[in-house]
Amino acid sequence: MAVIRPFRALRPIPELASKVAALPYDVMSSEEAREMVKENPCSFLHVDKAEITLDQDVDLYDVRVYEKARENLQGMIDNGILTADDKPCLYIYRLIMQGRAQTGIVACTSIDEYLHNIIKKHELTRADKEMDRTRHVDYCDANTGPIFLTYRFQAEINEVVADWTKKKPVYDFQSDDGIGHIVWIIDQEDVINRLMALFKQVEYLYIADGHHRCASAVGVGQLRRQTNPDYTGEEEFNYFLSVIFPDQDLYIMDYNRVVKDLNGLSPEQFLQHLSSSFSVTKAADNHPFKPQRKHSFGMYMQGHWYQLDALEGSFDLNDPVARLDVSIMQNNILASWLGIEDPRTDKRIDFVGGIRGLKELERRVDDGMQAAFSMFPPTIQDLMDIADSGQIMPPKSTWFEPKLRSGLFIHKLS
Repeated sequence: MAVIRPFRALRPIPELASKVAALPYDVMSSEEAREMVKENPCSFLHVDKAEITLDQDVDLYDVRVYEKARENLQGMIDNGILTADDKPCLYIYRLIMQGRAQTGIVACTSIDEYLHNIIKKHELTRADKEMDRTRHVDYCDANTGPIFLTYRFQAEINEVVADWTKKKPVYDFQSDDGIGHIVWIIDQEDVINRLMALFKQVEYLYIADGHHRCASAVGVGQLRRQTNPDYTGEEEFNYFLSVIFPDQDLYIMDYNRVVKDLNGLSPEQFLQHLSSSFSVTKAADNHPFKPQRKHSFGMYMQGHWYQLDALEGSFDLNDPVARLDVSIMQNNILASWLGIEDPRTDKRIDFVGGIRGLKELERRVDDGMQAAFSMFPPTIQDLMDIADSGQIMPPKSTWFEPKLRSGLFIHKLS
């Protein structure tokens, strides 16, 4: 049973929504964020990446960063940029990318359902990143970034959403990257109750993106419970901000790899080793090779593109994790020949979201990296199968587009 709950969103006044809305804090560096906000004092990056308003020598995890985030959030409230709705509501958030729409329900979800695995995970989290967001949420006393959840399509939920979206939205704008953002407020109690009842028929929710934000929100809720031993379970800190999409709406892009060296091998030796697990051919006319099916990979090295097709028997088809392309890449290339055992911590590897295109892989190699690999993305069914089996996907398996914007909905914890 999936529990959703309405809340009084703290959100931008309509005329400033497009200026407030910001990409998630973890998809850009601090330097990139500073450039993004130069002419936009309303950007929510001033809250989500508050280090950009401090001296550049301040450590990202310095307490001053969290204090500044709290200060900047309060400043946006005091200046009338953000206002809270009068009563708890649900919201609908639609994103449109290149004519393709995905429509989700914005609601609060339960930390207990996360702890009891009704909200399922498919990734491990890093302690340093989790602690960073825990402190951010605690200092701000708010969930400032939504968790991206999905569920198996339910026709009745979609019917309610489709009917409500015939109404006039409160926000309707296009961000600088060409993504359309449309928001409706569900303020009718009978419709809210209907959606809450329908979600009770949804067996599981799945984290699509935002594992660190989710774990941190749950961590803060647990901390608040410790300091409030008489809590009832109805307090806002028992819930966290989520946007929940039906699985059929979602689009996973490739999440590609670049490596700094070949672990002491020459390019010729590396190609020879690869042939033990892959059929290796040069790409036709040296065109960038974008895989069109599972178990096929592209590789760019020394100015040449290659097609790598995994050989039969080189991976376990019956294991939902082992048969993922990211696992085949990790087991048969990165670990076996390049010595990259833990891609989460090894500084010899970097990751490039598919939104940047294959030319970005060429650029990275031409600028000094040794090799780049293009991937075929996993499916949302792969993600759910692995979460259902209680297993974990390899790091950097999924890249979802379009990205949810932060700042359009904030959930206060008290």
